[in-house]
Amino acid sequence: MDISVVIPLYNEAESLPELAEWIERVMNENNFTYEVLFINDGSTDDSWEVIKGLHEKNPRMKGISFRRNYGKSPALNTGFQQAQGDVIITMDADLQDSPDEIPELYRMITKDGYDLVSGWKKKRYDPLSKTIPTKLFNATARRVSGIHNLHDFNCGLKAYRKKVVKHIEVYGDMHRYVPYLAKIAGFTRIGEKEVKHRARKYGSTKFGLDRFVNGYLDLITLWFQAKFGVKPMHFFGLLGSLMFLLGFVAVIVVGALKLYNMYSGHSYRLVTESPYFYLSLTMMILGTQLFLTGFLGELIIRHSYDRNHYEINERITDEGDPKALPSRQVDELPAQVKETVNTNASNEAQ
Repeated sequence: MDISVVIPLYNEAESLPELAEWIERVMNENNFTYEVLFINDGSTDDSWEVIKGLHEKNPRMKGISFRRNYGKSPALNTGFQQAQGDVIITMDADLQDSPDEIPELYRMITKDGYDLVSGWKKKRYDPLSKTIPTKLFNATARRVSGIHNLHDFNCGLKAYRKKVVKHIEVYGDMHRYVPYLAKIAGFTRIGEKEVKHRARKYGSTKFGLDRFVNGYLDLITLWFQAKFGVKPMHFFGLLGSLMFLLGFVAVIVVGALKLYNMYSGHSYRLVTESPYFYLSLTMMILGTQLFLTGFLGELIIRHSYDRNHYEINERITDEGDPKALPSRQVDELPAQVKETVNTNASNEAQ
């Protein structure tokens, strides 16, 4: 199958028939084999009934309906798990993303060799209350993620090579950072295509300003996981050690000043009467707690089942060895079984 189109939606019953017809026309004009996965995120209108009607007319129109509203990220992750196409394309259901962009996105993945292509809505039909925070958000995301060639991280119109979506997990509100998730997973061929942004035709936007606050918090989470996810002691241990050291030095200074004043005949006060003494103790206590946090994080990582899970891009094996599984089959096994298979193979070789 050439293309899987994944469309998360919430209360978009009015736009679905027009969107489905538009996608079908584009696919037929380009002779693509395809499927369309509508992920109904707990809509309270007739969206699911519309999707069932679309499936009756065209079996390529498929759907999954959540029991309640979970959010765009869970909807995308579910769609990624079910998608079977060589190229997966995501778009919003509000008709603001144009299906006419699909052929070029497909070409950029299959011909130009990109792992991921993100749309860029250079000219937007949104109010200033949305466009200005979006520009600030994207500037910050570029800086933190290191993906400097993307102008619009939050654009719903994206194309992925199949192996990309099968190796990332989109959760919480991380759909804004799928390019960053792909980069963390080792897929660095990330491109951008300028796409048309259409004014909303039906309904109203489902997003508020709170998404920008949450977006920054999610970005910090991703940055920390990418940099210190498997080595928390490098962050907490270093910070804790510095705080403890500064507090310890400060305590010594406070005590030394008292002794100096005592033996010099100057007036002095008890150490416990100095606010600097308590600040120093507080720094030492916080430093110890941060260090222990890093230590506990290391213990958790050490006992994690996927602590030695590494994404393998290619593998060359001895096909004549009957005891060696083909690389594709090994990659499909659970982590614990992979480890057993590789250990047994190594023992056999010895």
